[in-house]
Amino acid sequence: MTTHQFLELLGYIASGLVVISMLMNSILKLRIVNLIGSTMFSIYGFLIHSIPVGFVNAFIAAINIYYLTKMFTHKEFFKTLPIRGNNLYLKELLNFYKNDLKKYFPDFKYEPEKNKYSFFILRNMYVAGIFMARHFKDNMLLITLDFATPQYRDFKVGKFIYTSYAKQFISDGYNTLVTYSPNKVHQKYLHKMGFKKQTIDNKTFFVKHLQPR
Repeated sequence: MTTHQFLELLGYIASGLVVISMLMNSILKLRIVNLIGSTMFSIYGFLIHSIPVGFVNAFIAAINIYYLTKMFTHKEFFKTLPIRGNNLYLKELLNFYKNDLKKYFPDFKYEPEKNKYSFFILRNMYVAGIFMARHFKDNMLLITLDFATPQYRDFKVGKFIYTSYAKQFISDGYNTLVTYSPNKVHQKYLHKMGFKKQTIDNKTFFVKHLQPR
C-alpha cells in the first residue's frame, strides 16, 4: 500500500465513523465513536498538511473528551416510581416504543395483576426505563420487562437495578433473578449485567444469583 492509498483509506474510515456516530441513539456511543472519527480525521488532516482540517477535528475530539469525562464522572440520581395497574402514561409509553418492545421482548404482555415489581426508573427525574417482574418459583424472580429508553442505553439503568436496587429483591426473599431473551443484543446486555445461561425445567433462561452485601 502506498502512502497516498493509506491516507485516502484513513480519510474514508474517519469520515465513515463520523457519519455512523450521527446515526446512534445513545449519546455515550455517539461521543465515543465521534471521538475516534474526529481523532483520525485530525491525524489525517495533519498528515496531508491541511492545518485547518487537523485543528478543527482536534478541537472536536477535545470537546468529545470533555463531555465523556463529565458523563463518566458526574454523579447521577436514580429513583424508582411505582406503576399502578391503570397508569395511562405507561400505556402511552408502551405504545410509543412498541417496535422496540417487539424486538427485545416479543413475548411481553402487560399483566399488572401478576407483577410483584412494576416501576419506572427515573434518572435525574427523567423516565429512563421500565422494570417489571413476577414470582417464578421458590426464591426466584422472573423479569418480564427490563426496558431502557434509547437515550439512556448506556448500561447505567441496568447497573442501578442489579446493584443498588438488588438489595430490595434480597430483602423480599429473592436471591435469584431469571429472564428469557431471544434477542442477541439484549443477550449481550444480560451477560454484561452478570446473567448466565442456565436450564430450568428443560427451558433455557438467563440467570443471575444475588449476593447480600
